[in-house]
Amino acid sequence: MTQEKNYHPLSGYLALLIELIIVLATVFSFVIMNPLFITVSALMFVLGIIGFTVVNPNESNVLVLFGAYKGTIKKNGFFWVNPFFVRKKISLRARNFDSQPSKVNDKIGNPIMIGLVLVWKVNDTFKAVFEVDQYEHFVVVQSEAALRKLAGTYPYDNFEDHDVVITLRSGGEEVNHELEEEIRERLQMAGIQVIEARINYIAYASEIAQAMLKRQQASAIVAARFKIVEGAVSMVEMALDDLSKKEIIDLDEDKKAAMVSNLMVVLCSDRDATPIINTGTLHQ
Repeated sequence: MTQEKNYHPLSGYLALLIELIIVLATVFSFVIMNPLFITVSALMFVLGIIGFTVVNPNESNVLVLFGAYKGTIKKNGFFWVNPFFVRKKISLRARNFDSQPSKVNDKIGNPIMIGLVLVWKVNDTFKAVFEVDQYEHFVVVQSEAALRKLAGTYPYDNFEDHDVVITLRSGGEEVNHELEEEIRERLQMAGIQVIEARINYIAYASEIAQAMLKRQQASAIVAARFKIVEGAVSMVEMALDDLSKKEIIDLDEDKKAAMVSNLMVVLCSDRDATPIINTGTLHQ
């Protein structure tokens, strides 16, 4: 037997009625003082009591008789089974695994901290009990191994390689989907159903976090300066064109250069400009 099968037990209420009959028979045996009948009825009563089992909603009972798998009870209720069965309760409820962030290296070797959250449940009780040892620990180990493999496949971001389309930080659903498929493939042999898996924490490791923050700030400053200069050039060009079209003032090349220089300083400076009033001519 290499797969799960359903076991159909006897109703516990019917077995309880039989137990009451055995009790009456035991009392009667004491009345007639028959030692053999007393022993047999008492033994039947004890074995009957041992055979009772309760299966709660979203739980199961794996039954093994002298090393042989006999089946799994998945229907909830009050039942009676062979008292010699070894019974192992397995929860079928959905469970969460929220991993602690662990240090790994991304594709280009940067140390990062990354963690995941996994929602899973047991789907095949036979595989969970007999194919792996301690299936709950198996889920933890294999999930973290899949996360480490994924982290080594993609870079944290695209600062060092601008041609990279998918990164761990911005990959979103595509990265989470790949992580989920990797975990599902690893846990299939344990009869585990993966409901959802996603990265819930990602950051640079502490030893490089400060340096990477400065790099990101520098990149943001450069991008902002680029936009400022681009806008300033457009504004200066517009000002010169308007002055020329409206013939407000006739500027030679030197005056244009001076005007452009002054406007660029005013528009691109990170501080407010201080105006100076010229009471003379343009050349004084």
